[in-house]
Amino acid sequence: MAKGKVIIISAPSGCGKSTIINALLNRGEVDMRFSVSATNRQPREGEKHGVNYYFLTDEEFRKAISADEFVEYEEVYPGRYYGTLKSEIARIVDEGHNVVLDIDVKGGVNVKRMYGHEAVSIFIKPPSVEALRLRLEGRGTETAEAIDQRVARAEFEISYAPQFDHTVVNDDLMEAIDNVSRILKEFTGR
Repeated sequence: MAKGKVIIISAPSGCGKSTIINALLNRGEVDMRFSVSATNRQPREGEKHGVNYYFLTDEEFRKAISADEFVEYEEVYPGRYYGTLKSEIARIVDEGHNVVLDIDVKGGVNVKRMYGHEAVSIFIKPPSVEALRLRLEGRGTETAEAIDQRVARAEFEISYAPQFDHTVVNDDLMEAIDNVSRILKEFTGR
């Protein structure tokens, strides 16, 4: 059985990354599986170890970091970690499936470096920073200050785009989905 490949999709917040990934999963044109992330938080009601997350104790998470068992991890809040285990990616690709990683821009660059030609990295870019601001304002879910912070972060993250294999501008959602689909079909040989 042929091994699967690693698909990395990154974007600044509000650029439609999750919408694009979910549309591709629903289309089913490319065999993709999400990797299950690890965290050191407690499971919420109904969550199962190995299904929703790999729930690790603080000590287990720190040991895994020390043992270089993550392709990427982040301290999202002080003392609260999330990460992608190398063993999880290996499990999925060894089963012959492609694994899709919906990760931040820095993580995307690092994972691509780690997996080389076994991975494809795609950066989803807003048509412009101003268009992103209007999108975020249109959601009506955040303060002007929070939007300013997101836009400033997006400007910084966009500077990473040249380090990705492909950049797809999400100006028209259906067109962006089709463009990512075409890249993935070519990469996976479908």
